[in-house]
Amino acid sequence: MTPSRPRRAPARKPGATAPAEAIESVPLAAGAKRHPLLGLGLWALGRWSPEDEARTKATVGRAVELGLRWFDTAEVYGAGRSERLLGDVLRRANAGAEALVVTKLSWEHLRASQVRPSLVRSLDRLGRGSVDVYLVHAPDRRVPLAETMGALEALWKEGRVGAIGVSNFSAEQLAEAAAALRETRLAVHQVRYNLFDREEAEATLPFCREHGIVVEAYTPLARGLLHGRYLDGRRPPPEVRAYAQDLFGASRLPEIVARAKALRALAEESEVPLASLALHWLRGQGAAPVVGASRPEQVEQTVAAWAHRPPDDVLERADAIARGERA
Repeated sequence: MTPSRPRRAPARKPGATAPAEAIESVPLAAGAKRHPLLGLGLWALGRWSPEDEARTKATVGRAVELGLRWFDTAEVYGAGRSERLLGDVLRRANAGAEALVVTKLSWEHLRASQVRPSLVRSLDRLGRGSVDVYLVHAPDRRVPLAETMGALEALWKEGRVGAIGVSNFSAEQLAEAAAALRETRLAVHQVRYNLFDREEAEATLPFCREHGIVVEAYTPLARGLLHGRYLDGRRPPPEVRAYAQDLFGASRLPEIVARAKALRALAEESEVPLASLALHWLRGQGAAPVVGASRPEQVEQTVAAWAHRPPDDVLERADAIARGERA
């Protein structure tokens, strides 16, 4: 079932963090666990030098302390290092049983003969006997979707996978993937989605709503723009621009920054963090944001932003500003 629009939560003082019970969850098709509506993405974790492991582990540990239970990783993140770090932290925190762990099958491993070995390697790194949600990271037009989905369904029938999902699929690919499953349902679609980047997600939302597929929104803060970064003259570093599609392109960036500044002014007027507008706008669209972080304080900022739920009229103004109607 697609999440309905939440009621406004009581106001919190700036800097307050949300308790675990404030992070709502929704049913997950074919999954034994419910799906939290806010998660931590580990794309950044495992991509740095070995000296940074203590910091990245502290980031995941702080997320556990603050009540986050949905963790998103992939076999390609840090060539598996991200999965290993996550598994180690959850094991040490004794939080593995209650966590919703999502990992992804690489687009390079979609042949039926490759799917099982890839999952086994991921489970070994995570230190788990099964994974709660297993996503196809991205499609490969050279491999029939029916072949990949059949191999995934076999793993689901064995209990090695709690639920099956996909990432970065078009509406047509979503329909094809769902039709290829015989005994279970497609449970998740993860897609790039934020106030500034919405076209790909919006093309798939009707299918997801109709079929009860949870929409996971990655880059919900637009690579930090909707956290207030790069709004006062500092340019995004090359590693950020490389993964931001055209968001930071020379022709688009000045306009996007102007709109982000207008959103910041709206947030200040409404006495909420800027990220609150971004996260709860997505929540209102029926999407669950998964936010990247590489330091504990970034997790604290995200959870604090989630605790401030702007009124609907403020979110409507944010939507208009992001579309350029009131910038």
